[in-house]
Amino acid sequence: MAVAVFKSPMGREYHGNDRKPTGTRRVFVQTESGCVLGMELDRNDNVHMVKRRLQVALNVPIEESSLTFGDMVLKNDLSAIRNDSPLLLTRNLMHRSSSTPCLSPSGRETQQRDRSGPVEILGRASSFTRMKELVNEVVEALNSGVDPIRVHGGLGGAYYFKNCSGECVAIVKPTDEEPFAPNNPKGFVGKTLGQPGLKRSVRVGETGFREVAAYLLDYDHFANVPPTALVKITHSVFNVNDDGMSGNNRKKKCFSKIASFQQFIVHDFDASDHGTSSFSVSNVHRVGILDVRILNTDRHAGNLLVQKVNDGGKFGQQVELIPIDHGLCLPESLEDPYFEWIHWPQASIPFSEDELDYIESLDPYQDSEMLRNELPMIREACLRVLTLCTIFLKQAAGFGLCLAEIGEMMSREFRRGEEEPSELEVLCMEARRAAAETNRQTFVLSPKTGLQEDGFQFEIDYGDLESSINPTLPFHFGFGRNPLSKLEEEDENEEDVVRPASGKIPSVSNLSTSLKKSLSIGDSPAGHRSASEQVPASASFVKVADMTDEEWGLFLEKFRGLLQHALIARKSGGAGPRQRQRLGTSCRF
Repeated sequence: MAVAVFKSPMGREYHGNDRKPTGTRRVFVQTESGCVLGMELDRNDNVHMVKRRLQVALNVPIEESSLTFGDMVLKNDLSAIRNDSPLLLTRNLMHRSSSTPCLSPSGRETQQRDRSGPVEILGRASSFTRMKELVNEVVEALNSGVDPIRVHGGLGGAYYFKNCSGECVAIVKPTDEEPFAPNNPKGFVGKTLGQPGLKRSVRVGETGFREVAAYLLDYDHFANVPPTALVKITHSVFNVNDDGMSGNNRKKKCFSKIASFQQFIVHDFDASDHGTSSFSVSNVHRVGILDVRILNTDRHAGNLLVQKVNDGGKFGQQVELIPIDHGLCLPESLEDPYFEWIHWPQASIPFSEDELDYIESLDPYQDSEMLRNELPMIREACLRVLTLCTIFLKQAAGFGLCLAEIGEMMSREFRRGEEEPSELEVLCMEARRAAAETNRQTFVLSPKTGLQEDGFQFEIDYGDLESSINPTLPFHFGFGRNPLSKLEEEDENEEDVVRPASGKIPSVSNLSTSLKKSLSIGDSPAGHRSASEQVPASASFVKVADMTDEEWGLFLEKFRGLLQHALIARKSGGAGPRQRQRLGTSCRF
């Protein structure tokens, strides 16, 4: 039997006979404009048949379109698709139209095609046990006529769903109502699902599964992330722009959505309304450990809920932190994180033995495999960021760094109006360069690359090799400007930079200083940029999506070694200007 193999940009392969179903499967297909259709697939169904069903049921154009599943673009065979998987129908760039209306299934024929209930969980993780109970409560309330209500705050669409007693029990965020998504109810529109969103490394429509990923990664409820699942949900309260309906007809129309479904936590206020002195060190550390692992780019005080707990008559009110809103975690490339807690005094207190044991027990490879199984639509680049940040956390914490120091090493700084890469990003740049140099030496020294019969032909091939390696040597910049060209010229005259050819790891402190010098404006005439060349605030200094599996493994090996040298330099006082004095190191909690 022929086996279909799908290759993603990450080099990830999908074999058609993996987990091959024995019967029918249910999938939920979403269009770029946000409408969703649930359908049953059997063994003989293919991509063309799925597109045709969408065209008949939703009246959407399917010419020049592609059916995607995370990194995978489905060619024809659907055997790799598991039960309850969400698929996305995208149109090629030349054929996209932002004016295409979103029409939900209607009519007897369509209702027969979509037999899913009002709320369906996408996935079968054992962690969703509580969510199944919650879904049952919501469905019972919906059947009893208890309607959800809109959440008026925030940039995206969100809705409170209630139980039969009228109590809010869940908050639902449709993926097509995110900021910039086609059905955003607050005017922030203009992009289709799958395009870069608020963060260029987090695509529109993909914050929902990140919310679920944060919950699944919060083992033993360590950081208090509320139970979260990805669902297909249908109700008339949802927003659809340009649906061609108005008035009473619009109110009666039901729309199906793919959305994150999170348990609503009763709380007293959020961290922006409360002084940080009452937060326990343990609470802050546990939230921070999670944020570092998932490279949270949006941890502000507003998404840290504060819940009062019974203080048992002790002096002062005891509170508990509940972290929410993880849609901007696990970006596809290294981003500048935002850690609200980085300057809180609790973050400067050393980790406890229990916290160090928890960090030591983390296994990024096991975490990645778990997410592949539970959220198969997650992109491989997100998992690589998770792996990299977890390795960094484990090594840094094991070396004795506190949470604030770890956060500082991950955060960028602005100097003279320009954004500079973080210490973590600089280490990654150096690791990419060292890995590429090792690959080049391996190619040159390999017996397979010896002189061929035609020596002139070998010279041409060798030149092609150099040109193919250089673009992927260390990293990518937003506007194509490669400051390493200056760095490489300086290296020829610097005796203190040890090259990998000598068999030693380059000096981290020297190479980092040289890199940052080439990135800083004003250090030399060549350092100035015109306004059009300014690196944007969300520039990606380091990308991980363009490495093969072999290159990725070599990169991690180099990164571990360079990180060890950087930590030793920091401990000996050679960390440079990035080392800051933190407030509150003598406070007691």
